[in-house]
Amino acid sequence: MPVPYYERHIFFCLNDRDKGEKSCAHDGANEGFAHCKSRVKKEGLSGPGQVRVNKAGCMDRCAGGPVAVVYPEGVWYTYVDTSDIDEIVDSHLKRGEVVTRLLLPADVGR
Repeated sequence: MPVPYYERHIFFCLNDRDKGEKSCAHDGANEGFAHCKSRVKKEGLSGPGQVRVNKAGCMDRCAGGPVAVVYPEGVWYTYVDTSDIDEIVDSHLKRGEVVTRLLLPADVGR
């Protein structure tokens, strides 16, 4: 089995729906993405063999937005502010520990 280029990816939905439909971009997703990218870099977690912070389009879970998902575990998060992002970075991205209080319920969709 080949060694993965990154240990983990975190994808942030940055989708911006028009016509007033709920979307992650309307709920602070861009700020969450930028903060996570900055924190990962500051903590020395970025780069090959470590963590990659990625933008994503709609992930079809708008009702729980803003949302992010960490792979390879496939753990879906919702967050409110930068302190939630800090907790995801410190717990999940650094130590591999899921932040249960921020888990997006499995039944939340669009």
